[in-house]
Amino acid sequence: MRPQRRRSPFRLRTNSAKSLAIRDTGALAMAKVAFIGLGVMGYPMAGHLKTRGGHDLTVYNRTAAKAEKWAAEFGGRAAATPAEAADGQDFVFSCVGNDDDLRSVTTGKDGAFETLKKGAVFIDNTTASAEVARELDAAATTRGAHFIDAPVSGGQAGAENGVLTVMCGGEPDAFERARPVIDAYARMVGLMGPAGSGQLTKMVNQICIAGLVQGLAEGIHFGKKAGLDIEKVIEVISKGAAGSWQMENRHKSMISGKYDFGFAVDWMRKDLDILLAEARRNGAKLPVTALVDQFYADVQGMGGNRWDTSSLLARLEK
Repeated sequence: MRPQRRRSPFRLRTNSAKSLAIRDTGALAMAKVAFIGLGVMGYPMAGHLKTRGGHDLTVYNRTAAKAEKWAAEFGGRAAATPAEAADGQDFVFSCVGNDDDLRSVTTGKDGAFETLKKGAVFIDNTTASAEVARELDAAATTRGAHFIDAPVSGGQAGAENGVLTVMCGGEPDAFERARPVIDAYARMVGLMGPAGSGQLTKMVNQICIAGLVQGLAEGIHFGKKAGLDIEKVIEVISKGAAGSWQMENRHKSMISGKYDFGFAVDWMRKDLDILLAEARRNGAKLPVTALVDQFYADVQGMGGNRWDTSSLLARLEK
């Protein structure tokens, strides 16, 4: 007999027209799903769960009109509270602003955990602290349910196109149950370890991005000062060791001084605040990240709160 091949905790897929609810284990049955938080990320993510995943969706948003709009567009149902949205669901997703928002929609008054049924899996796509992830994992466990912290990377475009990278923390069994549902809006899904590990992985992601974007901004700034044709420079160096997603996707808008194409500075500073606090707890030394955080504070001082993260160039050129 052939030895059974061990399944990887990672799953990579391409964005195809086929139903993304189909995996090597066969067709995924329709599940009862709730989605809490319909911001620029949550709105399209919930849409993919309905249209690609084919699931029965109930949504909640703090601004009720937005939930009603989503329900009218995708054919789901809008709930008046997180508790109502979560009642009787197999999987409950959330994508909100920060730790306090997350606590409010889960363990707060009329929160989802009030009605979270035994055996249900709560998947949180918020970028939050590892501390709150562990806290909510414990709270879900006391209710006989499961919690997965599942922050995402890929920005608004990744959410709209259903090609996000999802970094998960939680129990393997709960992850395996949730993964084919998450697949509806993801290109890459990975289990990184126990509760909190998804958030810690997202912190690594943001650390890497912070230094990379600053380096790209300085490179473009230097090239301009040197009188080089930056488009030609990028065309050449992007095919070598300096190449990156940021270079490929942001250099044109950076050169033209337009900064409304991606992840906002306010959001980045929130993420950097979370990871710098974690670094103080675990003893990690992040001198470059701390410096870039201050550079983003300068961008905020220029009125660039809603500019995208590539606006570090604007600071150098002011």
